Amino acid sequence: IQGKGSSFIIKIPLTLAIVSALIVAAGNERFAISQISVVELVRVTNKSEHQIELINNSPVLRLRNRLLPLVNLRELLNLNYDQGKESKNETFIVVSQVGTYTFGIIVDRVFDTEEIVVKPVAPILRNITMFSGNTILGDGSVIMILDPNGIAGATGETTVGNDDQLVDEAEKASGRGAEKTSMLIFKAGGDYLRAVPLALVARLEEIDISKIEHSFGKPVVQYRGQLMPLIKAHETTNMVTEGMQPILVFSDANRSMGLIVDEIVDIVEDTLHVELKADIPGVLGTAVINGKATDVVDTVYYLTLAFGNWFANVENQGEASEPSILIVDDSAFFRNLLSPLLSSAGYHVTAVESPIIALELMNKGNQFDLIVSDIEMPDMDGFEFAIEVKKSESWKSTPLIALSSHTTEDDFERGREVGFDDYVAKFDRDNLLKVIGEFLHSKESKFLENTSEA
Repeated sequence: IQGKGSSFIIKIPLTLAIVSALIVAAGNERFAISQISVVELVRVTNKSEHQIELINNSPVLRLRNRLLPLVNLRELLNLNYDQGKESKNETFIVVSQVGTYTFGIIVDRVFDTEEIVVKPVAPILRNITMFSGNTILGDGSVIMILDPNGIAGATGETTVGNDDQLVDEAEKASGRGAEKTSMLIFKAGGDYLRAVPLALVARLEEIDISKIEHSFGKPVVQYRGQLMPLIKAHETTNMVTEGMQPILVFSDANRSMGLIVDEIVDIVEDTLHVELKADIPGVLGTAVINGKATDVVDTVYYLTLAFGNWFANVENQGEASEPSILIVDDSAFFRNLLSPLLSSAGYHVTAVESPIIALELMNKGNQFDLIVSDIEMPDMDGFEFAIEVKKSESWKSTPLIALSSHTTEDDFERGREVGFDDYVAKFDRDNLLKVIGEFLHSKESKFLENTSEA
């Protein structure tokens, strides 16, 4: 710094890092987002396969087999936008993932990727969680670096943190934590609220009532080149007589089923804890979701009504006294099916998508009363996972149940050889609940017996 007749130097320590970043624009401002935070980039046009919908005035994206919550960056940051001559028929969405929460960031333009030097945020801006730093581009422009954790948190849809915090949350889930689940709320057969995990819903559709046909007296519709069965969410659900009928589409592999509903109400993020069990077909029980008593739908019931062999060939939390179960399955579809089923049966459920993540929990000292593992998984299959579990000191005595669509005698034998205690067909839910109950009861009996002897 130079003054009159003198000069001096102030040394300011900076923590710098060089990362690859995607440069985007929202409004008339450019921003950078770390490439490691970008899962994929989606361009949406009027004619593209992917479409944006509004649910209770909140945007969601139809992306392959799931609905993705969206955040409009321009609206979030209150930015002005002079669109000029640019096309109004396309939207760019940066798909990002924070822990297990995947969402899309709507931006106005996408530029190229650049290697950038990350500089800390100025103290005056540190209370703005949407930014993780700033950088200077090659043209001399100073831009802010977006923080997906802060953006997700600013939407109020999820509570997120850094990687260590996310691991802690996973650990808490195994030890009575309160993990939140995105739920789709709808009405069917009256004003009663019903809910289904959003991750299970492939699409929200409105079917022209004139397109509905019948097969063996049951409604079907030609959907994406196949006949899709339509099932009423409640026996008193009335299909519209003209116009468009709202349905929820569930898809897995090459099969789809449409659930006929009266009205789609909202998407909410809340802890899924079924408090009142139900003996009503199609309902797991009642939970308090978003402050209201809501019936949690038994998706398995409706899927098997549509296809009796739906599961034949397809690859939350309460009191501390309830047993804890770890589910290991690479299919989000099955994880979201099993979690509410086991939760409603009175178990604490932790679900992970790979054996590698499960073994990381083991190495961190997490304990479970029972483990349910799929067999057919990439990177490490269920047999390899069982071998690692049985070699460990901490988990070797934990009951291990295999879950698979292959249930031949050879499969049973191989499962026994590597350490599985039992083998259950995917998805024989009654047998699964029975087997889990028997193992946990046996484990509790042994514990009481050892305690009395002591």
